[in-house]
Order: sequence, then structure tokens, then C-alpha cells
Amino acid sequence: MTARKLPARRKHASRPLVWSRVLVGHRRSQGSDMRLAMLLAAVAGAANAGGFFALGQYTSHMTGYLSQLADHLVLGNLWIAFVAVTAIGAFVSGAAFSTILINWARSRNARHQYALPIAVQGGFLLCFSTGGIFVSDPGRLFALACLCFIMGMQNATITKISHARIRTTHATGMVTDIGIELGRAAFGLTPPGRGISADLAKLRILIGLVLSFLAGGLTGALGYGYAGFLFSLPLGLVLIALALPSLSRRRPPPSRKERHDTPDPAEQTL
Repeated sequence: MTARKLPARRKHASRPLVWSRVLVGHRRSQGSDMRLAMLLAAVAGAANAGGFFALGQYTSHMTGYLSQLADHLVLGNLWIAFVAVTAIGAFVSGAAFSTILINWARSRNARHQYALPIAVQGGFLLCFSTGGIFVSDPGRLFALACLCFIMGMQNATITKISHARIRTTHATGMVTDIGIELGRAAFGLTPPGRGISADLAKLRILIGLVLSFLAGGLTGALGYGYAGFLFSLPLGLVLIALALPSLSRRRPPPSRKERHDTPDPAEQTL
């Protein structure tokens, strides 16, 4: 009897691996995009709340940093203006680095193109957990830049995965889109708006992302308030655990046609 139960046990044990490979796999579906976006939005909300509790700054709010830069340049507060420039530059650099990783992994092994940047983000969050050792202003600025870099990486990753349909750290855009869909629904109830209706599927996605970001923020506020920078450890481990099953998969062997079409290196030297 035990021999018959083994396959079922193995099947249940492998479910988390299959689940993670579906979430970060190179073959995408709307469902996998949505589930991954929910998870990343929660992590982003937690990290954003952590940035405020640990550093006194929100790290995914680039609109605020642009306003801060303009205001303090006029007021002559050059240090605060420099902090804003650093945060914006780190966010942009993170987005660029994520794009480089995705394209590089795609050229090497398409199975790794999305798992790799997610694993790197997890590694950076583990590094951020040591931010408590930076007590000086330059050290805290480095910790802030690190977290903004991570936020930029994450936003670019889910943007690339979903073909620009979803962004997990851009709450302003998500709330705006919710308002647009609610406006369409309200206008559709009037005589001039007959035939106009809200995109309910899109509205559910947007509300789900906002709630995930909020839930992550609540968790992050509690976690960072209790453990400080160390609360980044479980966040980083979640992302690494999500990505590792896909990264552990080797590139499939070439098909017979690919082997036949590939020239022999010895022939190329002749």
C-alpha cells in the first residue's frame, strides 16, 4: 500500500515547485501574470512601508521625489535635493538593470528570463537587511538608494512580463485607472452613455493589486516597526524561493533539426 501512495506524495511535494515555475516561467498567461503581480505588489508594499519606517522615505514614489527635487532646489536645500536625485537615479538604474538581465537571460536560456531578475531582487533585499549598520547620513542614503533600485527592478520586471499591462509599485496609476473604470460605469447608467460599460476584468485586477499593495504595506509597517531592517530577510527569501525552481532547470537539449543545422566547429575552421 505504501508503494501506491508514494507517487501521490511526490505529486503533492512537487506542487510548490510547479506553482513557482508557472509564476515566473517564460511561457505566460493572464492568470500567472496576475498571481505574480499580486505577490510582487505585496512585497513592494512591504518594502515601501519599510523604507518609511527605517529611513523616513517612501521608496517607490518617484512623483514625490521629483516634486521634492524642484522644491528644495528653489529653497537652496542642496542635500535634500541630492537625496531626491539619488533616489530617482537608483530607481531608473534598477529598471534598466532588470531589462538588461531579462534580455541577457533570454539570449542564454529563455526559461530564466524572468526568474533571474526576481532572484536578484531577493538578493538585494537580503543585502538591504544589513542596512541597520549604516547610521551616518551617507550610509542611510546608500540604504535608500538600494531600496529604490529594488523598486525600479521590480516595476520593470512585471512591466516586461505583462507587456506593460501591470505595474506593481505605481499605485497612483492603478488608483487612476480604477477611477476611470468607475467613471465609465457611472456614465453607462445615463441615457447618453448607453453601450458604455466598465472593463470589469481590468477593474478586478486593479483593485486586487491595490489591496495587495495595502496588505503588504500593513505587514511591512508591523514587520519593520518590530524588527527594523531585518524584516527584509523574509521578503528577500520569498523572492529567491520563488525564482530558484525555474533557475535550477537546465536548458533543454537541442532538437534533432537544430543539431543537424548547427555547423561542426571543425568544419568552420577549414
